[in-house]
Amino acid sequence: DFESTWRAVQPDDVVTLKCQACGAEVVINTDMALQGRCHWCRHTLSINQQMPNGAVPDGLLPFKITRDDAIARIDEFVKSRKFFAHPKFVKEFAPSEVVGVYMPYLTVDANAHVAYEGAGEELLRRYTVKRGDRTVTLYDADQYQLGRQFSIHIDDLMLESSAQRADIDTSRNTNNIINAIMPFDVKEAVAYNANYLRGFTSERRDLQVQGLSHEAANRMLSIGRSRAGELARKYDRGIRWESESIKVHGTRWVALYLPVWLYSYYERRGDREFIHYVAVNGRTGATLGSVPVRQGRLIGIS
Repeated sequence: DFESTWRAVQPDDVVTLKCQACGAEVVINTDMALQGRCHWCRHTLSINQQMPNGAVPDGLLPFKITRDDAIARIDEFVKSRKFFAHPKFVKEFAPSEVVGVYMPYLTVDANAHVAYEGAGEELLRRYTVKRGDRTVTLYDADQYQLGRQFSIHIDDLMLESSAQRADIDTSRNTNNIINAIMPFDVKEAVAYNANYLRGFTSERRDLQVQGLSHEAANRMLSIGRSRAGELARKYDRGIRWESESIKVHGTRWVALYLPVWLYSYYERRGDREFIHYVAVNGRTGATLGSVPVRQGRLIGIS
Protein backbone atom coordinates (compact mmCIF):
# COMPACT_ATOMS: atom_id res chain seq x y z
CA ASP A 1 0.00 0.00 0.00
CA PHE A 2 1.00 3.66 -0.16
CA GLU A 3 2.35 3.88 3.39
CA SER A 4 4.63 0.88 2.91
CA THR A 5 6.14 2.23 -0.33
CA TRP A 6 6.48 5.90 0.61
CA ARG A 7 8.43 6.69 3.74
CA ALA A 8 9.35 10.24 4.56
CA VAL A 9 13.09 10.71 4.29
CA GLN A 10 14.64 11.33 7.68
CA PRO A 11 17.43 13.91 8.17
CA ASP A 12 19.92 11.14 9.00
CA ASP A 13 19.21 9.49 5.63
CA VAL A 14 20.79 12.38 3.71
CA VAL A 15 24.59 12.29 3.95
CA THR A 16 27.53 13.99 2.28
CA LEU A 17 30.24 11.78 0.79
CA LYS A 18 33.72 12.82 -0.33
CA CYS A 19 34.71 11.59 -3.79
CA GLN A 20 38.19 10.11 -3.56
CA ALA A 21 38.75 10.57 -7.30
CA CYS A 22 37.94 14.25 -7.97
CA GLY A 23 37.36 15.64 -4.45
CA ALA A 24 33.71 16.63 -5.00
CA GLU A 25 31.40 16.61 -1.99
CA VAL A 26 28.26 14.76 -3.05
CA VAL A 27 24.98 14.58 -1.11
CA ILE A 28 23.01 11.32 -1.45
CA ASN A 29 19.92 9.74 0.09
CA THR A 30 21.03 6.56 1.88
CA ASP A 31 17.41 5.50 2.30
CA MET A 32 17.66 4.34 -1.33
CA ALA A 33 21.19 2.86 -1.30
CA LEU A 34 24.37 2.79 0.75
CA GLN A 35 26.46 3.68 -2.28
CA GLY A 36 26.26 6.44 -4.84
CA ARG A 37 28.09 7.74 -7.84
CA CYS A 38 29.88 11.06 -8.19
CA HIS A 39 28.01 13.17 -10.71
CA TRP A 40 31.28 14.79 -11.84
CA CYS A 41 33.61 11.86 -12.49
CA ARG A 42 31.23 8.85 -12.07
CA HIS A 43 33.48 7.38 -9.36
CA THR A 44 31.65 5.04 -6.96
CA LEU A 45 31.14 6.59 -3.52
CA SER A 46 31.11 4.68 -0.27
CA ILE A 47 29.36 5.48 3.00
CA ASN A 48 32.78 5.07 4.65
CA GLN A 49 33.81 8.43 3.17
CA GLN A 50 31.04 10.35 4.95
CA MET A 51 31.62 13.94 6.05
CA PRO A 52 29.47 16.63 7.74
CA ASN A 53 26.50 17.83 5.68
CA GLY A 54 26.32 21.30 4.23
CA ALA A 55 23.55 23.75 4.98
CA VAL A 56 20.03 22.64 4.05
CA PRO A 57 18.58 24.81 1.24
CA ASP A 58 15.38 26.84 1.59
CA GLY A 59 13.87 25.36 -1.55
CA LEU A 60 14.47 23.59 -4.84
CA LEU A 61 13.25 23.35 -8.40
CA PRO A 62 12.04 19.81 -9.19
CA PHE A 63 13.20 18.14 -12.41
CA LYS A 64 10.83 18.61 -15.35
CA ILE A 65 13.03 17.13 -18.12
CA THR A 66 13.08 13.31 -17.90
CA ARG A 67 16.23 11.22 -17.92
CA ASP A 68 15.42 9.73 -21.33
CA ASP A 69 14.89 13.21 -22.75
CA ALA A 70 18.21 14.37 -21.27
CA ILE A 71 20.04 11.37 -22.76
CA ALA A 72 18.58 12.15 -26.19
CA ARG A 73 19.61 15.82 -25.95
CA ILE A 74 23.16 14.96 -24.88
CA ASP A 75 23.44 12.35 -27.65
CA GLU A 76 22.25 14.88 -30.25
CA PHE A 77 24.65 17.54 -28.91
CA VAL A 78 27.67 15.23 -29.17
CA LYS A 79 26.69 13.81 -32.57
CA SER A 80 26.63 17.30 -34.05
CA ARG A 81 30.28 17.69 -32.97
CA LYS A 82 31.64 14.22 -33.77
CA PHE A 83 33.56 15.38 -36.84
CA PHE A 84 35.95 17.40 -34.65
CA ALA A 85 35.71 15.22 -31.52
CA HIS A 86 38.66 13.11 -30.40
CA PRO A 87 38.34 9.46 -31.60
CA LYS A 88 38.88 8.11 -28.07
CA PHE A 89 36.00 10.22 -26.78
CA VAL A 90 33.73 9.12 -29.63
CA LYS A 91 34.52 5.47 -28.87
CA GLU A 92 33.94 5.80 -25.13
CA PHE A 93 30.94 8.16 -25.26
CA ALA A 94 28.06 6.64 -23.27
CA PRO A 95 25.15 9.08 -22.83
CA SER A 96 23.35 6.58 -20.58
CA GLU A 97 25.90 7.53 -17.90
CA VAL A 98 24.08 10.83 -17.40
CA VAL A 99 23.41 11.71 -13.74
CA GLY A 100 20.68 13.96 -12.31
CA VAL A 101 22.08 16.42 -9.79
CA TYR A 102 20.73 19.34 -7.78
CA MET A 103 23.24 22.20 -7.93
CA PRO A 104 23.40 24.62 -4.96
CA TYR A 105 22.87 28.32 -5.59
CA LEU A 106 22.14 31.38 -3.51
CA THR A 107 19.74 33.86 -5.11
CA VAL A 108 19.56 37.44 -3.93
CA ASP A 109 17.05 40.25 -4.35
CA ALA A 110 18.49 43.69 -3.61
CA ASN A 111 17.71 47.38 -3.56
CA ALA A 112 20.80 49.45 -4.24
CA HIS A 113 22.06 52.83 -5.42
CA VAL A 114 24.90 52.88 -7.96
CA ALA A 115 27.09 55.70 -9.28
CA TYR A 116 29.54 55.83 -12.20
CA GLU A 117 32.04 58.48 -13.31
CA GLY A 118 34.02 58.47 -16.53
CA ALA A 119 34.52 59.91 -20.01
CA GLY A 120 32.50 59.57 -23.18
CA GLU A 121 33.24 60.48 -26.80
CA GLU A 122 30.76 61.74 -29.40
CA LEU A 123 31.74 61.18 -33.04
CA LEU A 124 31.83 64.33 -35.21
CA ARG A 125 33.21 62.93 -38.48
CA ARG A 126 35.23 60.09 -39.94
CA TYR A 127 37.59 60.39 -42.93
CA THR A 128 40.54 58.70 -44.62
CA VAL A 129 43.97 60.11 -45.44
CA LYS A 130 46.96 58.78 -47.35
CA ARG A 131 50.13 58.12 -45.38
CA GLY A 132 52.75 56.86 -47.75
CA ASP A 133 51.28 53.90 -49.55
CA ARG A 134 48.69 53.29 -46.82
CA THR A 135 45.17 54.60 -46.32
CA VAL A 136 44.40 55.49 -42.71
CA THR A 137 40.97 56.16 -41.18
CA LEU A 138 40.85 59.09 -38.75
CA TYR A 139 38.13 60.34 -36.42
CA ASP A 140 37.18 63.72 -34.99
CA ALA A 141 35.29 63.47 -31.71
CA ASP A 142 34.29 65.56 -28.72
CA GLN A 143 35.16 64.15 -25.31
CA TYR A 144 33.08 64.79 -22.20
CA GLN A 145 33.36 63.99 -18.54
CA LEU A 146 30.16 62.34 -17.46
CA GLY A 147 28.48 60.62 -14.54
CA ARG A 148 25.36 58.60 -13.94
CA GLN A 149 23.72 57.55 -10.68
CA PHE A 150 20.41 55.86 -10.00
CA SER A 151 18.63 53.29 -7.86
CA ILE A 152 18.24 49.71 -9.08
CA HIS A 153 16.24 46.70 -7.96
CA ILE A 154 17.90 43.32 -8.52
CA ASP A 155 15.61 40.29 -8.78
CA ASP A 156 16.94 36.73 -8.40
CA LEU A 157 20.64 37.33 -8.99
CA MET A 158 22.13 33.82 -8.88
CA LEU A 159 25.48 32.89 -7.36
CA GLU A 160 27.17 29.49 -7.12
CA SER A 161 27.30 28.39 -3.48
CA SER A 162 29.76 25.52 -4.04
CA ALA A 163 33.34 26.80 -3.94
CA GLN A 164 34.53 24.05 -6.27
CA ARG A 165 31.93 24.93 -8.95
CA ALA A 166 32.46 28.68 -8.53
CA ASP A 167 36.06 28.13 -9.70
CA ILE A 168 35.68 28.92 -13.41
CA ASP A 169 39.23 28.31 -14.65
CA THR A 170 38.97 27.14 -18.26
CA SER A 171 42.52 25.79 -18.15
CA ARG A 172 41.39 23.17 -15.60
CA ASN A 173 37.65 22.63 -16.03
CA THR A 174 34.48 23.51 -17.91
CA ASN A 175 32.47 24.63 -14.88
CA ASN A 176 31.27 27.60 -16.97
CA ILE A 177 29.05 25.11 -18.83
CA ILE A 178 26.73 24.93 -15.81
CA ASN A 179 26.07 28.68 -15.93
CA ALA A 180 25.61 28.64 -19.70
CA ILE A 181 22.38 26.60 -19.47
CA MET A 182 20.65 29.28 -17.41
CA PRO A 183 18.13 30.77 -16.77
CA PHE A 184 16.05 28.70 -14.37
CA ASP A 185 12.44 29.54 -13.53
CA VAL A 186 13.25 30.03 -9.85
CA LYS A 187 9.82 31.56 -9.19
CA GLU A 188 8.50 27.97 -9.45
CA ALA A 189 10.71 26.71 -6.59
CA VAL A 190 9.10 24.65 -3.84
CA ALA A 191 10.01 24.26 -0.18
CA TYR A 192 12.94 21.88 0.35
CA ASN A 193 12.06 18.28 1.09
CA ALA A 194 14.67 15.53 1.09
CA ASN A 195 12.22 13.25 -0.75
CA TYR A 196 13.05 15.18 -3.92
CA LEU A 197 16.56 13.69 -3.74
CA ARG A 198 15.23 10.20 -4.48
CA GLY A 199 17.11 9.00 -7.56
CA PHE A 200 19.34 12.10 -7.67
CA THR A 201 22.45 13.44 -6.00
CA SER A 202 23.28 17.00 -5.04
CA GLU A 203 26.30 19.19 -4.48
CA ARG A 204 27.26 20.29 -0.97
CA ARG A 205 26.87 24.03 -0.30
CA ASP A 206 29.96 25.42 1.42
CA LEU A 207 29.71 29.16 0.65
CA GLN A 208 27.59 31.40 2.84
CA VAL A 209 26.11 34.86 2.38
CA GLN A 210 29.13 36.55 3.97
CA GLY A 211 31.48 34.88 1.53
CA LEU A 212 29.39 35.84 -1.51
CA SER A 213 28.41 39.42 -0.63
CA HIS A 214 31.43 40.92 -2.42
CA GLU A 215 30.78 38.88 -5.59
CA ALA A 216 27.10 39.86 -5.45
CA ALA A 217 28.03 43.56 -5.24
CA ASN A 218 30.36 43.19 -8.23
CA ARG A 219 27.62 41.59 -10.31
CA MET A 220 25.17 44.31 -9.28
CA LEU A 221 27.69 46.91 -10.41
CA SER A 222 27.98 45.11 -13.73
CA ILE A 223 24.20 45.19 -14.18
CA GLY A 224 24.17 48.87 -13.27
CA ARG A 225 27.05 49.57 -15.67
CA SER A 226 25.02 48.13 -18.52
CA ARG A 227 22.07 50.31 -17.56
CA ALA A 228 24.31 53.38 -17.30
CA GLY A 229 25.48 52.76 -20.87
CA GLU A 230 21.85 52.68 -22.03
CA LEU A 231 21.34 56.08 -20.38
CA ALA A 232 24.30 57.60 -22.27
CA ARG A 233 23.81 56.43 -25.85
CA LYS A 234 24.73 59.77 -27.42
CA TYR A 235 28.39 58.97 -26.76
CA ASP A 236 28.63 56.76 -29.83
CA ARG A 237 32.43 56.60 -29.82
CA GLY A 238 32.33 54.78 -26.52
CA ILE A 239 32.35 55.33 -22.76
CA ARG A 240 35.17 54.63 -20.32
CA TRP A 241 33.93 54.31 -16.75
CA GLU A 242 36.81 55.28 -14.46
CA SER A 243 35.17 54.91 -11.04
CA GLU A 244 32.07 53.24 -9.69
CA SER A 245 30.38 52.71 -6.34
CA ILE A 246 27.40 50.90 -4.89
CA LYS A 247 25.37 51.33 -1.72
CA VAL A 248 23.15 48.35 -0.92
CA HIS A 249 20.06 49.32 1.09
CA GLY A 250 18.61 45.85 1.61
CA THR A 251 18.91 42.25 0.44
CA ARG A 252 16.96 39.01 0.61
CA TRP A 253 18.91 35.77 0.18
CA VAL A 254 17.43 32.34 -0.62
CA ALA A 255 19.34 29.05 -0.89
CA LEU A 256 18.10 26.85 -3.74
CA TYR A 257 18.85 23.51 -5.39
CA LEU A 258 18.61 23.74 -9.20
CA PRO A 259 18.17 20.62 -11.40
CA VAL A 260 20.86 19.66 -13.93
CA TRP A 261 21.40 16.50 -15.97
CA LEU A 262 25.14 16.04 -16.21
CA TYR A 263 27.46 13.94 -18.36
CA SER A 264 31.19 14.06 -17.59
CA TYR A 265 34.29 12.80 -19.37
CA TYR A 266 37.91 12.75 -18.25
CA GLU A 267 40.57 13.69 -20.80
CA ARG A 268 44.28 13.35 -20.07
CA ARG A 269 46.30 16.33 -21.29
CA GLY A 270 49.97 15.55 -20.93
CA ASP A 271 50.59 14.95 -17.25
CA ARG A 272 47.20 16.18 -16.04
CA GLU A 273 43.52 15.46 -16.46
CA PHE A 274 40.83 17.78 -17.78
CA ILE A 275 37.11 17.24 -17.10
CA HIS A 276 34.59 17.88 -19.88
CA TYR A 277 30.90 18.30 -19.09
CA VAL A 278 27.72 18.24 -21.13
CA ALA A 279 24.86 19.72 -19.10
CA VAL A 280 21.10 19.83 -19.62
CA ASN A 281 18.88 22.31 -17.81
CA GLY A 282 16.49 20.08 -15.87
CA ARG A 283 13.63 22.53 -16.41
CA THR A 284 13.99 23.95 -19.94
CA GLY A 285 16.14 21.30 -21.66
CA ALA A 286 18.76 23.86 -22.72
CA THR A 287 21.91 21.87 -23.52
CA LEU A 288 25.53 22.94 -23.73
CA GLY A 289 28.83 21.21 -23.21
CA SER A 290 32.45 20.60 -24.02
CA VAL A 291 33.96 17.65 -25.89
CA PRO A 292 37.65 16.75 -26.39
CA VAL A 293 38.79 18.06 -29.76
CA ARG A 294 40.81 16.27 -32.43
CA GLN A 295 43.42 19.00 -32.74
CA GLY A 296 44.96 17.81 -36.01
CA ARG A 297 41.65 17.80 -37.87
CA LEU A 298 40.63 21.16 -36.40
CA ILE A 299 43.92 22.79 -37.42
CA GLY A 300 43.76 21.20 -40.87
CA ILE A 301 40.26 22.51 -41.55
CA SER A 302 41.25 25.94 -40.24
